[in-house]
Amino acid sequence: MANIDHGEERSRLATRYAEMTDTELTELAQDQSTLTDDARSVLESEFSRRGLPFERTDPVAAGDLNDTRLVILRQFRDLPEALAAKNALDSAGIPCFLAHANTVRMDWLWSNALGGVKLWVREEDVREATGLLDQDFSEAADKEQSAE
Repeated sequence: MANIDHGEERSRLATRYAEMTDTELTELAQDQSTLTDDARSVLESEFSRRGLPFERTDPVAAGDLNDTRLVILRQFRDLPEALAAKNALDSAGIPCFLAHANTVRMDWLWSNALGGVKLWVREEDVREATGLLDQDFSEAADKEQSAE
């Protein structure tokens, strides 16, 4: 792995940020969690040089990702089932994501080799997500069909 020359990187970023409009800089500053420490520091300097207000955000506090524990809630052989489960959790406001979905979408034979499409959720959401996915809606569909 190559070592980064922080002085050179800061100089490159300073040149790049100087070329940007105020609007572009403001948009960049809105998602500071994606910036390196060098980039954040140079961005703050450019704001100061232009006399613009700069609000530094703590990247860890913004997403609090270091304290988030993820677990595999379910594994699916087929992508449509995985997408249906993800959509159900998304609709309920439970953050989740699918691992290996794109690989299986490109070639479904990889599903067995990868252990299926994995549905990941935060550890604190496991109970609620499991309850939601375990609900059986088949009787409700049968009642609707018989009523018609």
